Amino acid sequence: MKLVLLVNSRASSVTPRARVVIGKALSADHEVTVVETSRRGHATRLARGAAASGVDVVVALGGDGTLNEAANGLAGTGCALAPLPGGSTNVFARTIGLPNDPIEATGVLLDALAGRSIRRVGLGSVNGRYFLFHTGVGFDAAVVEQVERRSGLKRYAGHPLFVYAGVDTWIRHYDRSRPRFAVSFPPEAGDDVIDDAYLTIVLNTNPYTFLGNRPLDLAPEATLDRGLAAVTVRTMAFTRFLPIIASALGRGALLRRSRWVDHRTDLPGLTVRAYGPVPYQVDGDHLGDAEELDFRHEPDVLDLVIP
Repeated sequence: MKLVLLVNSRASSVTPRARVVIGKALSADHEVTVVETSRRGHATRLARGAAASGVDVVVALGGDGTLNEAANGLAGTGCALAPLPGGSTNVFARTIGLPNDPIEATGVLLDALAGRSIRRVGLGSVNGRYFLFHTGVGFDAAVVEQVERRSGLKRYAGHPLFVYAGVDTWIRHYDRSRPRFAVSFPPEAGDDVIDDAYLTIVLNTNPYTFLGNRPLDLAPEATLDRGLAAVTVRTMAFTRFLPIIASALGRGALLRRSRWVDHRTDLPGLTVRAYGPVPYQVDGDHLGDAEELDFRHEPDVLDLVIP
């Protein structure tokens, strides 16, 4: 097959040695061209160009942000996306069953390519931008923003940095004194409005993320073959919020029965309307603030190499 190896050399786990080893392994059985991202948004343009030139598969070596950009370039085309983990967390690659080590994952990917294990899957979209696994609105996105302000530390202190940023955001960087936005659901999901939201996670897959090897399971029902899931938290009181987070690290029973959490699945879409600008992030990349976010489930839009 004709492949493009799209590399983000600035990603946390991408080393010169890994890049060379992976390139040689892919080239043994396939025609491979290596391209490198140089700025934000570049991976989308590179992936779109690869699809237009008749490439069969874009192999994206980088973090979740790189995968998201590549997916946005390939959605709606006949060129498949093959993730390789190169970031600090690698949520999507691990979600579909790849090892967290990029060289080990390359062996698994080669087996999938040999078996033509490529499947058309659905994605979520928010204001026209596709997402692979989730979009966070509110507190979650404020945490991601603080992590990105310390991006130089991600290579060395990925998960501890997220924990630190979460605490720092709670104390100093997010207004917890009032609800921040309303979430409106379509008739298929109740045709109602939650008007006191502080945090919403809209998921295309589960888990939401990983802390080390432990997944944070917010919506096990979220898969690439079903509609979106939405988890909305309606309190930021410490004594209520902390048990909800602890539940997500376990089996999630409290998360699903708490009166402070709204949990919905198989959604064709939903709308967030903020009481003033609210931060949001897509697949782990902070995209700024917005006052309205329109979510849609987009079925059968991306060819994905599945281990």
